[in-house]
Amino acid sequence: MMTLAAQTEQGVLGYLGRALSLELSAAQLYRTQARLLSSWGLAEPAARLRAESEEELQHVDRIIERMLAVGVAPSASQLRPVKLGQSLAELLQVNQAFEKELITLYREAVAHCARTGCHDDRVFFEELVEDEQAHFDELVAWLQRVQGETKRGQY
Repeated sequence: MMTLAAQTEQGVLGYLGRALSLELSAAQLYRTQARLLSSWGLAEPAARLRAESEEELQHVDRIIERMLAVGVAPSASQLRPVKLGQSLAELLQVNQAFEKELITLYREAVAHCARTGCHDDRVFFEELVEDEQAHFDELVAWLQRVQGETKRGQY
C-alpha cells in the first residue's frame, strides 16, 4: 500500500519543507526584534512584532497540518540567522525583505502546483501568498509612518 507522502508530488513536499523553515525563521526574527525594541523602551512596536511572531506561528501550524495530512513528518531544515538593526526603521526594512522572500517562495509554489495539477496544494499556497502579501503591505505602511515620525524626531 502506498503512503500519502509517496503519492504527493515531490516538488510540493520541497516547498512545504522550505515554507516551514522560513515561517519558523520569521517567528524567531519577529520575537527577537520585539525583545530588542522592548530593551529600547519602544513598548508599542515591540507588542506589534510579538503579534507578528504569533501570526507566523499560525502559518507554521497550517504548514505542519498540511504536511501531516499528506503523510510527511514535519522537519524544518535550518533556521535563518536573525538580522537586526540600529532603529525601528532598519528592523522594518529587514522584515520587508524577509516577507518578500516568503511571497516569492509561495508564488513559486503556486506556479509549480498549477503546472503539476496539484489543485489542493495550489489553493493552500495561494492562501499563504495572500496572508504574506497583506503582511508585507502593512509593513510598508508602518515603515512609511515610522520614517515620517523619524523626520519629526519621534523615533
